Amino acid sequence: MNFLNEILEVKKKEVSDLRRKYSLSSFTDMEFFESETLSFYNSNKNNSELSIIAEIKKASPSKGIIKEDFDHKAIAEIYFHNDADAVSVVTDKNFFQGKLDYLREIASFKSVPLLRKDFLIDEYQIFQSKAIGADFILLISEILSKNQIAEFTHAANEIGLEVLLELHSEEQLSKIDFNLNKLAGINNRDLNDFSVDINTCINISNNLPRDVMVVAESGINKKEDVQLLGKSNFDAILVGEYLMNSENIDAALQELKKWC
Repeated sequence: MNFLNEILEVKKKEVSDLRRKYSLSSFTDMEFFESETLSFYNSNKNNSELSIIAEIKKASPSKGIIKEDFDHKAIAEIYFHNDADAVSVVTDKNFFQGKLDYLREIASFKSVPLLRKDFLIDEYQIFQSKAIGADFILLISEILSKNQIAEFTHAANEIGLEVLLELHSEEQLSKIDFNLNKLAGINNRDLNDFSVDINTCINISNNLPRDVMVVAESGINKKEDVQLLGKSNFDAILVGEYLMNSENIDAALQELKKWC
C-alpha cells in the first residue's frame, strides 16, 4: 500500500468517528464558526511579488520529525511578525504529527489567513475546519471526484471558507471548473512515493487559465527555485520544510521574502 492509500484509510476512520460524535449543526455552536474569515485570494491576487504561505509542520511520512523543538504558537508568532501572507497549519495526526488544536490555538491571535492542511474527504471536515478557525482549506483533486470537488467547494464557500484546490498532475485538470476554483495549488510532490520535482508545477501551470491564482507547493528550498517560479505563472509559494529545518526561522523567512 502506498502512502496515499494508507492515509486515506485512516481518514475514512476519522470521518466515521467525526460523524458519530457530531452533527453538522453542532459545529455552528463552536468558537470560530460565526467568526468572519480573512480572504487570502482577495488580499494577494494583485501582489506584484510572490506571496508566501508559511507552513507549520512537525513531521512527514517521508522525513519523520522535521522540527524537534516544535512550538506551533511560537512559530506562528514569527510568521505573523515577519508578514507572511498566510499560514498553513498541518492538522493530520497520524502521519504528520499535527493536531486540530494547533490551528484552533493559533486562530485566537491570527493576523493573516489560516489554511487547514489535511486530507479532507467529507463535508463534516469542512464544517469542522471553520469551527476551529480556518480561513481556507486544502482540497486535493487526486483524492476527490469531479462532483466532490464542486460540492465541497460550494459547501466551503457557503460557510465563508476559501478553497486552495491542489493538483499533482495534468490528468486532474479535466476535473476542475476554474470558473469556480480560482485558487489552485500545484504540488511538486508525488503522492504515491512522496518524491519531489520542482519542474512538475512549472509544466502543469502552463495549462491553467491566466485569471486563476496559482500557488507552487513543495520542494522550494533555495533562491534559484523562487526566482524560477517568479518567472513562471505563479502568484504565491507554500513553503514548509525549508522554514521548519532552519535553525533561525525568523531569518529564514526574511530571506525568503527578499527572494520573492
